[in-house]
Amino acid sequence: MNEARSKDHRDKGEQNTGLPGPSDALPRLDQEQLRVLSQVGRQWLPAAPGPGTARPALPVDPDMGSFPLAADIRPTRFGQLVHITPLGGRGQAEAAEGDEEIARSRMGRFAHGARRALLGAPLKSTAVARESMRKLVALPVLSADALSSVAYGPEAMLAVLVLAGTAGLAYSLPIAAVIAFLMVMVGMSYRQTIRAYPHGGGSYIVAGDNLGLLPGLMAAGGLLIDYVLTVAVSIASGIAAITSAIPSLAPATVPLGLVMIAVLLIGNLRGIRQAGVLFAAPTYAFILAMFALIISSLVDSAGDGFHPAPTPHVNAAEGLGVLLVMRAFASGSTAMTGIEAISNAVPAFRPVRWRNARSTLTWMISLLVAMFAGVVAIVHLRGVIPSSSETVLSQLGHLTFGSGGMYVFVQAATAAVLLLAANTAYNDFPRVLFLLARDSHAPRLFLRQGDRLAYSNGIALLSVVAALVYVAFNGETNSLIPLYAVGVFLAFSLSQAGMVVHWRRVRTPHWRKSLAFNATGAVLSVLVLITAAVTKFVEGAWVALVAIGLFFLLATRIRHHYRTVAAALRLHPGAAETPEQVLTPAPPPPQEPAHPTAEPEERGADHEAEEGEEEETPQAIRHLSVVALASLDLAGLRALAYAASLQQPSLALHISPSEEEAERFRGYWTVWGDHVPLHVVVSPYRAIVGPLIHYIEALHRQRPDLTITVILPEIVTQHLRHRPLHSKDAARLRRALRPLPKLVVTSVPFHVP
Repeated sequence: MNEARSKDHRDKGEQNTGLPGPSDALPRLDQEQLRVLSQVGRQWLPAAPGPGTARPALPVDPDMGSFPLAADIRPTRFGQLVHITPLGGRGQAEAAEGDEEIARSRMGRFAHGARRALLGAPLKSTAVARESMRKLVALPVLSADALSSVAYGPEAMLAVLVLAGTAGLAYSLPIAAVIAFLMVMVGMSYRQTIRAYPHGGGSYIVAGDNLGLLPGLMAAGGLLIDYVLTVAVSIASGIAAITSAIPSLAPATVPLGLVMIAVLLIGNLRGIRQAGVLFAAPTYAFILAMFALIISSLVDSAGDGFHPAPTPHVNAAEGLGVLLVMRAFASGSTAMTGIEAISNAVPAFRPVRWRNARSTLTWMISLLVAMFAGVVAIVHLRGVIPSSSETVLSQLGHLTFGSGGMYVFVQAATAAVLLLAANTAYNDFPRVLFLLARDSHAPRLFLRQGDRLAYSNGIALLSVVAALVYVAFNGETNSLIPLYAVGVFLAFSLSQAGMVVHWRRVRTPHWRKSLAFNATGAVLSVLVLITAAVTKFVEGAWVALVAIGLFFLLATRIRHHYRTVAAALRLHPGAAETPEQVLTPAPPPPQEPAHPTAEPEERGADHEAEEGEEEETPQAIRHLSVVALASLDLAGLRALAYAASLQQPSLALHISPSEEEAERFRGYWTVWGDHVPLHVVVSPYRAIVGPLIHYIEALHRQRPDLTITVILPEIVTQHLRHRPLHSKDAARLRRALRPLPKLVVTSVPFHVP
């Protein structure tokens, strides 16, 4: 059932955009619920006004215009944030700033000012324009994680081999050759994934669709751990590159790393600010630096007839055996992290998307193999061994370029690309959480975008967990590496195994060749996974395994709770509430006489004074109830019944992320009976709450004399542990709408187990 639902989501939503959308979270009604909805609608008939009388009696015009379609929004030259005309016709500059609660206390004002300074004003009239990337841009942007692993993958392998002394280092070339072969095979298997999933096929989707719920969640757990460790390892390696060039900063390794994580947190909370061209520079600089280092070192070695330089004498701390070689292989295999990034981002390419993505993946694998093999080769020729005070790349840079400008360039490019690689996790981690939340395996707060159109909750969670891991391991790359391989290759293994099942099922042309590639990739990935789990278990791999197990347990418990809530909200006979009183439309307010002798300013002041005095009596208050509905379940029908019982003009509002979903909701409304005027706002480019605030503000500008009550259905849970799993829309709306007068936000509770 879950497999069919996930496939339905991709077929109807993600095939158009390649990206998850808010409509994925909105439930559909089956035939049984539609039958009950029709019965409930008939129960409203005795209390409902006559057909066509409710909408004309509204004191406002509910039609506020529309937002532009996502396909009509074009990105700017240096970013993806594009200002749009908001509902109600307010100017772009004014609406882009937005309104936000300013706390009355001094501390509150300070916090408000600091938030504005760090994160910027809420982007209430801003859309995210989809930007299709050329291959020359997509290559560095999507390959930063994989290519940057050259900075720590070879060193992690050598750090294990050096434990066996000089004899152990002799195995560096054969192990590197096996890892390079593994890179090629896994890269070719992901080429088949791109062909099968041309709209983006991450490990969670591929494993879930083809292997079932358990493998899908295990793949998701591996991915989430991979992204957390990507941040921790990349920051640790970047700081190591800096302290190798400036040894005096070595005691501040942990504080410097935390500062960089904070910078990444703030930068990503500010939203998408730069185009891919700007992100491409550090990766291309790193590629240039690595090839300059490799070629220059090979030229120097050519003068010596490519005879390896003698390595410093190293006392063996361990015996050279199969277990040590396997540990070195598992550590070096971390250089493969990030290979699947291109298969996840196929929709970001220009047409023909899948073909361009496959070409870019081929280039990435070629560069990765060349740089990885080149670094290992020159390490062997130069006789360099790992050191606790200086990275291998820094030692190679000193030997090749001295301490001049090229050495500084190599270290700066290495630090920059590692920071960029950490930033790629901030794009993918919230996306996986979104997909999990869409399928009810994670709290639904991860479905929401923040003020700056970023998935703020996922970004904050990633930063906190990565910072804790970084501090726990004292910012040491070699200590973090054992945790790294398990999550990476678990996701690889499940994804490739899922592709084997996929090809056996669909049997498209050339499916046997594709199956062979994916089967080879799956077998090799499983071998690396087993090797890493066994050989590095006591070094920290057990932490990753335990974390994946805890994630699976938590995800299944969350899903159980959401299924319990869905059953409680499900429409069934006799459960829905209906109003008992006849709903009489309120007459329009009388026109106030003009004051021809008063000046305009005086008339405005007199009007405000009179209005304030009049509103001290209940009879003078003019009402409008706006019921915000996400779906027509029992909670939504209860909110509608409550609004109707107030005997005041009522308007139902639904914010839809797509025109298709809007038509679906209008169809449900018609089945119910259209007893309350409905207005649907289609907002396909951003979150739900922002357009809802837009619409309420537009109503207020149209009729400032009205007291508008926004009514929200609210899920109330029995246990405190379940409360974070449900939205806090009422609190968010109160904060956002508080600057406007005559607005009341109320919630209608619906209690669930």
